[in-house]
Amino acid sequence: MRTGSEPATARSALRARFWLSLWGLCWAVFGTVAFALAGHPGWAAVCGVLWLLITVDMTVILRHIRQGPHYQPGRDVPPYRPPDGPPYPQPPRRRHLHRGPPRHHR
Repeated sequence: MRTGSEPATARSALRARFWLSLWGLCWAVFGTVAFALAGHPGWAAVCGVLWLLITVDMTVILRHIRQGPHYQPGRDVPPYRPPDGPPYPQPPRRRHLHRGPPRHHR
């Protein structure tokens, strides 16, 4: 059932993100070592930066997993209750004051 509040109450598949990050970490480590041994320091540095980013991402993922059901609810935790009222404020209505023919600029 869609309520319109999904972007605000969405849950992240943290375990899937963890395993994908672990897969990426393995490839980043392999790439760093392989390019360093092959004599391509630029590509080794790129893989090293990627390795660092993946490590930071995995740290955040593990932190959220350990925080409990707020970030990683189990099957027994029901979905969040949608907020009362409209999910998003209505955009302001623009009033057009001039309804004449279009003006041409020279």
